Amino acid sequence: MIHLLLDLAKQAPEWLHLVVGGVLIFAAAAVLGQAAAVVMILMERKVLAWLTQRVGPNRVGPYGALQSIADGIKIVFKEDIMTPIQDKFLFTLAPAVFLFPVFALYTLIPFSESLTGVVLPISLLTVFAISSLSTLGLVLAGWSSNNKFSLMGGMRSAAQAISYEIPLVLSVLGLVLFTGSLNLVDIVKAQSGGVLSWHVWVLSPLSFLLFYVSSLAEINRVPFDLPEAESELVSGYNTEYSGMKFATFFLAEYAALFFYSALIATLFFGGYYSPFGGLLVSQLGVDAALVNATHLPLLGKLLREGEMLVWMLSKTYVFIYLAMLIRGTLPRLKPDQLMNFSWKFLIPVALINVLMLACGKLFQQSLAAHGWQGPGTWVYLALTLLVAVVGLGGFFQFISRYFKGQMQARLANPAAPLVS
Repeated sequence: MIHLLLDLAKQAPEWLHLVVGGVLIFAAAAVLGQAAAVVMILMERKVLAWLTQRVGPNRVGPYGALQSIADGIKIVFKEDIMTPIQDKFLFTLAPAVFLFPVFALYTLIPFSESLTGVVLPISLLTVFAISSLSTLGLVLAGWSSNNKFSLMGGMRSAAQAISYEIPLVLSVLGLVLFTGSLNLVDIVKAQSGGVLSWHVWVLSPLSFLLFYVSSLAEINRVPFDLPEAESELVSGYNTEYSGMKFATFFLAEYAALFFYSALIATLFFGGYYSPFGGLLVSQLGVDAALVNATHLPLLGKLLREGEMLVWMLSKTYVFIYLAMLIRGTLPRLKPDQLMNFSWKFLIPVALINVLMLACGKLFQQSLAAHGWQGPGTWVYLALTLLVAVVGLGGFFQFISRYFKGQMQARLANPAAPLVS
């Protein structure tokens, strides 16, 4: 029977292979995304409970480990409520438009040399193109709900996405300039030399900070969760949703957090490579010893793939944990503060960062032409330091002007509420 199925598969047309392969890859990405979301929901509840000195989930399963599964089973049986005044087609379509692009993005992340769903020469550009589609789902949800709070949440989401996608893209231009590739696999391989080859140091920490802050805004995490501000919009774009449709938005947000954390590890922190350079099992000869003992080359490959996956997931969950700490620490920004922070601070600093990195690349090439190799020249280091000084100086200038305006307004009219 197996041989018959293999013969039929070989005789199938090429287009059928592409369709079946695409479906299988997307299904695997969807399973990975949902599993990651279930783990992160429990993780966030535990982290926030620790930060606020509460107990957190501890009843369902050992140490509350099955609480997310119990919540998922409960929400499946929740009633799906829709009113006659809503656009039923768009109201139902919006959660899918928000969720499916995130799962498609999982196929572009290189979790190891073999665990990469789709390898494209322009995979980084494809990431930004696909990720921008999720905002359309929030806008559709807000408009089709026929609710003013939902509509305001959808419009806020569109404004926020437009504002923060600009510094998000600008922050990786220097990375593309130095690696000479838009392929995420090539970007990871350029960092295979260990910690000192990671782009967070080779470029500048400012590029990483710009990307990380902008990514938090892109996925509506605190302090950038304006589209669903409970104190102002009840729940924003998902106010009218219930049952599995509401859960779909919830899962998509956590899936997006996992994706952007994995993307940060890929772009700036060496991806699936060890911080010590290459892979430890290869450097210590463990994989070669295993192959010599068993005469099974596949075991050595599986060992290397397993180490790659461990390094990649470890780095990813570090940034997920950091995002959860930020949620439990920082307050929500006001809409005007959020827009000002992007247009008046992040975008100018990102443009200065791109200019300085371009100058650094030019000096590097000029000095290399005269026999001085490597990015560690004094000119390049000076330019990188200048970028950091400009970034920090601009940040403190922005903060000081803001509080100065608040104080002047307070002194001019002590009875008036503070406004920015």
